[in-house]
Amino acid sequence: MITTIKRINRFFLLATGPMLGLLIALSLSGTNIDWSNEANVITPKADIIQTTAAVSKGLDQAKSNAKTTMTSIRKTAELYHKTTTTMSSIVTKSQTAAGRPEYIYNRRISSKLGTPYESIHSDRIRIELYKLNPGTYHGYAMKVKLKEPNAMKMALGKDSVGGAETTKRVVDRYGAVAGINAGGFADSRGKRYPLSTTVVNGKYVNGFQPSFKDLFFVGISKTGKLIGGQFDRKEDLDRLQPLYGASFVPILLHNGQKAPIPLKWQVSPLRAPRTVIGNYRDDQLLILVVDGRDENGSSGATLTELQNKLFAMGVQNAYNLDGGGSSSLIVGDTVVNNPSDGALRPVPTHFLFFK
Repeated sequence: MITTIKRINRFFLLATGPMLGLLIALSLSGTNIDWSNEANVITPKADIIQTTAAVSKGLDQAKSNAKTTMTSIRKTAELYHKTTTTMSSIVTKSQTAAGRPEYIYNRRISSKLGTPYESIHSDRIRIELYKLNPGTYHGYAMKVKLKEPNAMKMALGKDSVGGAETTKRVVDRYGAVAGINAGGFADSRGKRYPLSTTVVNGKYVNGFQPSFKDLFFVGISKTGKLIGGQFDRKEDLDRLQPLYGASFVPILLHNGQKAPIPLKWQVSPLRAPRTVIGNYRDDQLLILVVDGRDENGSSGATLTELQNKLFAMGVQNAYNLDGGGSSSLIVGDTVVNNPSDGALRPVPTHFLFFK
């Protein structure tokens, strides 16, 4: 019996020992335990439930906010799309409206030329070729729209001062799509030199020479505009930023008005093959090349006839280039005009057009 009680006590001590040790440790640490408050036992569970409820509520709110945000984004995207579509439509209509006056003007000037029998179009240039036959002479008109300044250049014969080549040869050598003869020249010691002020690649070939007698300078500026006139000072021409240009006689139109043609050039020769270059208000170029049998004044056009023709077609500025046997019009691989010499004449300067 005593042995049994001892065993029970030992078992009780083993079972309760850890609990008693824990209570003693808590007591020594100063921790107070309120055994009467049952809430202390279930607090952790209540916190979890409360936190879970708060998280669930937050998630519901976030979901609701997300739906609202997505709806707002969708509406904003739809509005942006509509606005973009509307703006694109406005831009297209504005561009069409802006280009309409140019279109109308081009139709008006083109109607005076007739229907082009050949056209060349690219991102750099537009060329339209017409036939001229008013009854007293026969020739060709080439209307040129330079879309880029570098679509037109001027080259020297054999790329040297004093050199001379046919326009066809220079067109082929440069890979141009069209070309015409340019300024006048003077022969000396077997070479052919351009007259007066001549500009190639923005440089004065023979230096600047003040205009004298009836000579003028005509060329293309760095911005691709036709420039020309008589210049007493280099500074006046420099302000126009010449990139290419040559000289000859006389001026036919200036700012839409007929320029006086000196009597000498009205009758010497009276009629002849001619090459004339001019521009419209929209900066399109018009080039006339007139055929003739020779330079004796029995065929071709008079300068007065060409002046009247250009004025009637609305050309603003026009300049008579070298004519007679020098007149040359090349388009592609074709010599369009009929050279009065029976073959193209080698000349020192050539205006070239590039596709």
